[in-house]
Amino acid sequence: MSWETPLWTTHDAETATGGRSTRDWRATGVSIDSRTVKPGDLFVALTAVRDGHDFVAAALAQGAAAALVSRRPDGVPANAALLVVENVETALADLARAARARIMGRVAAVTGSVGKTTTKEMLHAALGAQGATHAAEGSFNNQWGVPLSLARMPRTTRFAVFEIGMNHAGEIEPLTRLVRPDVAVVTAVEPVHTEHFPSLEAIAEAKAEIFAGLAPGEGSAVINGDSPFFALLSRRAEGRHAKRILSFGAAETAWARLVSAVPRADGRGLDVAARLGDRPLSFHLSVPARHWALNALAALATVSALGGDIARAAQALGDMAAPAGRGLRHDVATVGGYYALLDESYNASPAAMRAACAAAGAVPVGPGGRRIAVLGDMLELGPEAERFHTELAAALREHGFDLVLTAGPLMRSLHRALPVALQGTHADRAEDLAAVACELVRAGDVVVVKGSHGMRMDRVVTALLAQAEMPRPAVNGN
Repeated sequence: MSWETPLWTTHDAETATGGRSTRDWRATGVSIDSRTVKPGDLFVALTAVRDGHDFVAAALAQGAAAALVSRRPDGVPANAALLVVENVETALADLARAARARIMGRVAAVTGSVGKTTTKEMLHAALGAQGATHAAEGSFNNQWGVPLSLARMPRTTRFAVFEIGMNHAGEIEPLTRLVRPDVAVVTAVEPVHTEHFPSLEAIAEAKAEIFAGLAPGEGSAVINGDSPFFALLSRRAEGRHAKRILSFGAAETAWARLVSAVPRADGRGLDVAARLGDRPLSFHLSVPARHWALNALAALATVSALGGDIARAAQALGDMAAPAGRGLRHDVATVGGYYALLDESYNASPAAMRAACAAAGAVPVGPGGRRIAVLGDMLELGPEAERFHTELAAALREHGFDLVLTAGPLMRSLHRALPVALQGTHADRAEDLAAVACELVRAGDVVVVKGSHGMRMDRVVTALLAQAEMPRPAVNGN
């Protein structure tokens, strides 16, 4: 048994869930995936997709301290440590509530059509420089990810940051009521998951559900002041009696105002000038993308609302690298030198695609290089999906792309809309495009890869990186 401070003890977990343990145990972590269980974890046997009870024995064999179950599974030893409850999903939420109730720290929750994961990671970095900070891993932002992230929160947490996502109306409110944020952030309202919403205003209303978790008269809201839905979102925050509403953006009226964001000549970042209230602030970011500057201002406004140190936060942001799949740059070795690979493969929407084009456009190509986009379908856009894809042609031309490779049935409409000189290979799937991209790239290129998560554009990135690890055959002639 690990001697580190336990996250959950038998007594704490029984009190939180009303369950009954078969023996005494102490857990130092919480897991819902038997494949990644670490010694000392409490394994939670969720049943929503696959019955987690089928994996309890494997989790215990890997060193799980106990398992949260609604029955004793087959193949589990008689002396196994089990916390038995009526409903596992409900019990996980109970653990989440108990974890939130026992900390004395300050909590932020972030939602938005785009930018929420990056802003969450920025807050993790900015607040982590000022005290013990807990943040959700990756994009753990749904009905299982949010309570899991809460249940993993140490009791000594000074700051915590949670991401809350949604595909449908009504999904955010129960999660924000679990989180009970001191500050609720809306990064943007854009056409994402539009097949599930009748209008952009309906998306804004769904995002505004995050304010339901604010304690009336005590919580603060941070809202994108450039959004056409700023007034609507502000009214919804006021309806929850938010004590303070801070706006961020390029608008003159924004509390956290972007004055300028200038890409560095080598394409390795931005020099940002801003004003926060009446205070001028200059700082550096490692990604040459304007939307990163706006996300940074959202994070800094949140730090202010949480009572943190803005100057220390801005300095920490300068040291932050882009998360994998969200703008992370690789300088990839190839014949004759290197090319720049921007990994934007995690997900995509029309706004995020345009932002990625702009970011790649700020990276200078090398001698003889080209600017290349490798793009997969944007999913869940409803009946306007083909139009959204076709309209990307303007952004690609604006930012100086030389070649565009596309994958998926929706991207075919973009392929057809492009000038012939820009039309690269079109394929049905990302894996079909990977080999083409590997053959095509050369030293000096700037390559950006992006698409919705379901398109698995990360396979293109993986193939390009794997190719760089292997020696290429000698090239004869010209």
